[in-house]
Amino acid sequence: MKYFACFLSMKDEEKSQKYRPQHLDFLETMRQEKKVLMNGRFTDGAGGLVIYRAKSLDEAKELVEQDPYIKLGAREYDIHEWELVTDYNFD
Repeated sequence: MKYFACFLSMKDEEKSQKYRPQHLDFLETMRQEKKVLMNGRFTDGAGGLVIYRAKSLDEAKELVEQDPYIKLGAREYDIHEWELVTDYNFD
C-alpha cells in the first residue's frame, strides 16, 4: 500500500462551514476502512491535510473526489505520493 498526502486548500469558507459535518463523517468512514491514515485542519484556516492509503495515485484521487468538500466546491486539492518513514506501527 502507498501513502498520499492530500492538501485541501480553502476555496469557499462558507461552504466549508456548511459541509464540515459531511466531510468529517466521510473521513471517519475512510479511517475505519483504513483508507485514511490521519487527517487534520491547519490552525491558520488555510485548509487541511489528509493522508490516504491506496494502491495508486489514481485510486487515491478517486477517494479524494468522494469527499463532500471536493464534490460540493468547498475545497481544492493537491495530492502527492508520500514516503512514510516512522517507527510507529499503524496496522
